[in-house]
Amino acid sequence: MKKLAVSALMTVLCATVLADTASAAVKKAGVRRPAAESVQPRERMVKRVVNVKGKRKVVYQKVTNVGDAGGRPTMGDLAGLNLVRDPLDLKSNVALVLDQANSEVLFEKNAGVALPIASITKMMTGLVVVEANQDMEEVLTVTDEDVDREKFSSSRLRVGDRLTRRNMLHIALMSSENRAASALGRSYPGGLSAFVQAMNAKAQDLGMNDTHYVDSSGLSKLNVASARDLAKLVQAAYEHPMLREFSTDPKAMVEKNGRLAMFGTTNRLLAPNSGWEIGLQKTGFINEAGRCMIMQAVVEGRAVIMVLLDAKGSAARAADATRMKKWLAALKPDFPGTISGASGASPYSAAGM
Repeated sequence: MKKLAVSALMTVLCATVLADTASAAVKKAGVRRPAAESVQPRERMVKRVVNVKGKRKVVYQKVTNVGDAGGRPTMGDLAGLNLVRDPLDLKSNVALVLDQANSEVLFEKNAGVALPIASITKMMTGLVVVEANQDMEEVLTVTDEDVDREKFSSSRLRVGDRLTRRNMLHIALMSSENRAASALGRSYPGGLSAFVQAMNAKAQDLGMNDTHYVDSSGLSKLNVASARDLAKLVQAAYEHPMLREFSTDPKAMVEKNGRLAMFGTTNRLLAPNSGWEIGLQKTGFINEAGRCMIMQAVVEGRAVIMVLLDAKGSAARAADATRMKKWLAALKPDFPGTISGASGASPYSAAGM
């Protein structure tokens, strides 16, 4: 009961802080609510059972939804973060780009607001796993405890499937497998609760003061962090070769139950012809969080850390990243041939950080 009360209190406090922050941001930026036409409608077919002359009949109706997640606003939207504009016209409510070498802020928008982070949570899961020095060849079994009964997400892993801890970590980072992430947390000494405690302790060690975890997969909306905190996570995770390799594999053959199975990435920017040089990444999505992405990449010889949260539409986060990449490339004359770049204020800082 104590844990439930604390979680409920954190939710209320998070919503209050978000609303206050966004309200101040809107007043400072002097922005107006976008017109309804700016949100693209989406059509889908809905199955319904109706009675026709006393007989049950199945019919399919076309329904139009507005926005991502069936038109339901994200927590960022509810806080008004979507009212904050930026010169790149990003579809993400939150954005942050840092120079990896010196942590210089190159671009930020609502970067200090804690929001749900969905499967980006799995990068902290991976960091705790590799730093715990557990046996990576130990075989773990998917159990009924790993089945998602909160979001009812799909999985290619079935109850009873057996994979090594290494392979569980691989597909958790590459394919965002929720049951794999759950199994990794559950097999930690002391179980899942101890693993979550380790995640929060690591966040505190990294100075991620706006961050809180309640599970190892990111399915809960109570897993929250700010973009500034996530940049610290990327920096720490990048120090581990296994996390870099597993998170950036476009696809891989993974042994499951003694047989090889093909798994692929959730990030389209890892395609061979994408033109990106990515050293570490993780995507995420739940309705409350929108489309999210963190990554380390090299743009025009400069290593950067990029965080995009709460994007609208399945392709929006990749489009925003590409837009950001072009903007960074245009800065090259100001930062000739260097990784660290010039010191000073951020080239762009939107209201509402």
